[in-house]
Amino acid sequence: MKKQHQRPTEKELEILSVLWEEGPSTVKQVHELMGNTTGYTTTLKIMQIMSEKGLVNREKEGRIHIYSAVASAENTGGELLNRLKNMAFGGSSMRLVMGALGNSKSSKQELREIREYIEKLEKGEE
Repeated sequence: MKKQHQRPTEKELEILSVLWEEGPSTVKQVHELMGNTTGYTTTLKIMQIMSEKGLVNREKEGRIHIYSAVASAENTGGELLNRLKNMAFGGSSMRLVMGALGNSKSSKQELREIREYIEKLEKGEE
């Protein structure tokens, strides 16, 4: 029986990133796109576990299995961000954003888009 909504490990997130970028893929395709950082059988085993955890769907097409991500990148990212916010920033959105902006140089375009997004939030548009 598949378990739902389990948090992905770091390696599982790498695999999900490939599936989000490339769409449904075979183990071989994912393994190659990850740069062969682990052995093929390790990638296969991780993807089988991900299927059992409900993180990916596995469809059989002839002799091959095609894997696809269950949750979107946006949903998974949102869950991980909320977890980070709660664990590392005491639940404070302000501390999270200030930490993110303070750790890297944001472009003027990014800062403009952030301001526009904040204005939308203040107006209740998002």
